[in-house]
Amino acid sequence: MKEQTDMENKWKKWSTGENPEHTITEVSKTWNMKDALSLLQENLPEDDPRSTVHLALGDPSLIRCTSPVAEEAVIEALRSSNFNGYPSNCGLPLARRAIAEYLSRDLPYKLSPEDVYVTCGCKAAIETILPALARPGANILLPRPGFPCYESFAALSNLEVRHFDLLPEKNWEVDLDAVEALADENTVAIVIINPGNPCPSVFTFQHLKNIAEIARKLTITVITDEVYAHLTYGEIPFVPMGVFGSIVPVITLGSISKRWMVPGWRLGWLVTTDPTGFFRKVGVVDSIKTLLCHSPDPATFIQGAVPNIIAKTPEEYFSRTVHILKQASEICYSRIKEIPCLTFSCKPEGGMFVMVKLNLSQLKDIKDDTEFCLKLAKEESVTTLPGTVVGLKNWIRISFATELSFLEDGLERIKSFCQRQAKMQSL
Repeated sequence: MKEQTDMENKWKKWSTGENPEHTITEVSKTWNMKDALSLLQENLPEDDPRSTVHLALGDPSLIRCTSPVAEEAVIEALRSSNFNGYPSNCGLPLARRAIAEYLSRDLPYKLSPEDVYVTCGCKAAIETILPALARPGANILLPRPGFPCYESFAALSNLEVRHFDLLPEKNWEVDLDAVEALADENTVAIVIINPGNPCPSVFTFQHLKNIAEIARKLTITVITDEVYAHLTYGEIPFVPMGVFGSIVPVITLGSISKRWMVPGWRLGWLVTTDPTGFFRKVGVVDSIKTLLCHSPDPATFIQGAVPNIIAKTPEEYFSRTVHILKQASEICYSRIKEIPCLTFSCKPEGGMFVMVKLNLSQLKDIKDDTEFCLKLAKEESVTTLPGTVVGLKNWIRISFATELSFLEDGLERIKSFCQRQAKMQSL
């Protein structure tokens, strides 16, 4: 395949035979997620008798407990005394095998355990893959809006960031024309997040195939963040990007945090969904292994529990989770449509967030999304995330990963806040 050869030649041209040294350059000027959450927390009133409604952070443990099967698996692994030693840098073999078999269910080919690298949550997978792909003068294409960790880790890896837009009027699809215009001979990868964060989107099979074909044409790889895999409740089913691994080399990032509702367990993975063997040929696999030598390992007893967590969690648990998310998304959609100064672009299809546009012309004394969120926290004890944090100014991200009664209460408080802040309309 000509594109495959071109891509290999591109990487060989960059390759120096070893990982290049990277110095810390200027970090992203956008807000750090944790700093934003801390600032919101500081603006919460101390004398409000009402409970705070947290709609800024996507913590699925607030919406329901994990499966009892997962809890028992961890207890069994811990009590076995088989997982008290140091693991290998790439993860315990039994965990790698279980993850490979789990992901292979949705692919047209079978993954090997050697394709899987177990990481300390998905964030560690991002922190590993970006420097593994980085080369002097290289750039990476990131979605806007997106997950700000990618910008931060790109800066630390001396990767220039080029943003392509997600199109709200097209269910937050990738602007493929922009991708083609942004890429050049120094572009190493494009990042997509599917199902979306911060957008409530799920990409169709055809759109994913179009992304793969554009990436092949541009001789770049695809990094697909699939932390919210299978958390879909609309008409579009989840399709992993790895399905198109024969078209373009794909790096798949994921974790147990969202589907099993355990973000604090810090168990993620980085997977080379690459049936052509491109990543091994050009040294990316060696770079991943080297970088993992310097990364914290996920707890061994959690790794030891993975096979039972994956194999024994009943389908009813997942179905119930999706049902709850669907209910929550519908509550969000219907309640926010009642608030004139907030605008939805499309009905949620997946994940646990919605992006809502602020109509600032209808609000008094609020100049932007940051001021809106800080005042809302101070006056109503409700936290939402300014869109600026995820790259989209004058939008806000609302998480509906919370108990439905809290969600209803929080949205009612947002409505009251907007009514107080609304400009008087002339008759």
